[in-house]
Amino acid sequence: MSEQLSPEQIKLIDKFNLFKIKGRDKRGRKILRIIGKHFPARSLSVDVLKKYLEVKIFPKLERPFVVVYVHTDVNKSENFPGISSLRSVYDGIPVNVKQNLEAVYFVHPDLQSRIFLATFGRFIFTGGLYAKLKYVSRLGYLWEHVKRNEIEIPEFVYDHDEDLEYRPMMDYGLESDHPRVYGAPAVDSSVAMYSMRCIS
Repeated sequence: MSEQLSPEQIKLIDKFNLFKIKGRDKRGRKILRIIGKHFPARSLSVDVLKKYLEVKIFPKLERPFVVVYVHTDVNKSENFPGISSLRSVYDGIPVNVKQNLEAVYFVHPDLQSRIFLATFGRFIFTGGLYAKLKYVSRLGYLWEHVKRNEIEIPEFVYDHDEDLEYRPMMDYGLESDHPRVYGAPAVDSSVAMYSMRCIS
């Protein structure tokens, strides 16, 4: 890309805390964490995003790595860049980086994202990326692959995870996720519900 990324643009994207490379999974691979809710789809152009990835992220991914993409609270109008933008960003990823990517953990997928990826995933993400996609409906399943102290997860993600324990139909888009007062857990259980934060 001929146009250079300005320091102001770098600082702006850094402030969103959208991308973070830190820690390793249980197989020793680097972790690239992406928080979907932080993506400013309305104010960040695809070209600027691609330049940022080229300058700040891709050079650090020269060895096998995994992506932990957190989809919690993503809103189509606010945080989703669109199909063509996703394809453009994916096409701009260097071949060696695509080869080094070994798994994508998709945390808190909703029904729409599952249908979208099942329908368009193989067409948008060529080169085997779709096959590397692993849906993670609860943080507890993520900890099977990543140690908790190796990755920072925002508080709102833990909150949503607990909501899903009480209202599992939210996974399938059959219940709204707006705040409300809960009664008993939505599923029968002889074991009391407890916070995921307490699990070491």
